[in-house]
Amino acid sequence: MKVIYQTTITHIGDCAADALSDNMLITFREGAPADVAEFCFIHNHGELSGVLRPGAEFMLGEQHYPVTAVGDVAEQNLRELGHITLRFDGQTQAEYPGTVHVDGVTPHDIAPGCILKFVA
Repeated sequence: MKVIYQTTITHIGDCAADALSDNMLITFREGAPADVAEFCFIHNHGELSGVLRPGAEFMLGEQHYPVTAVGDVAEQNLRELGHITLRFDGQTQAEYPGTVHVDGVTPHDIAPGCILKFVA
């Protein structure tokens, strides 16, 4: 498998962890508007060097999650804004155009320095 996107979380917005209780993780690159950053896991934006689609694998630290669905604009949002909404519910059809669904238990111990990546 090849790494198609990798980044490091640098800051966690004050309300970002609240989304984890709804089985979501929301990311945005550094430089996000303050009202958006408050709800996101902020990272130093990496380059997307492949196609993000079901069958890929999402990795957060040592945890591995199979990608089960990718919304129509999720790849573009990740490439241009470093923004993605991950849902830890294993759905096989994307709920919203910017959502990526993965299968596995929602993480709760995310800290700055944690590496986030997609491999395909």
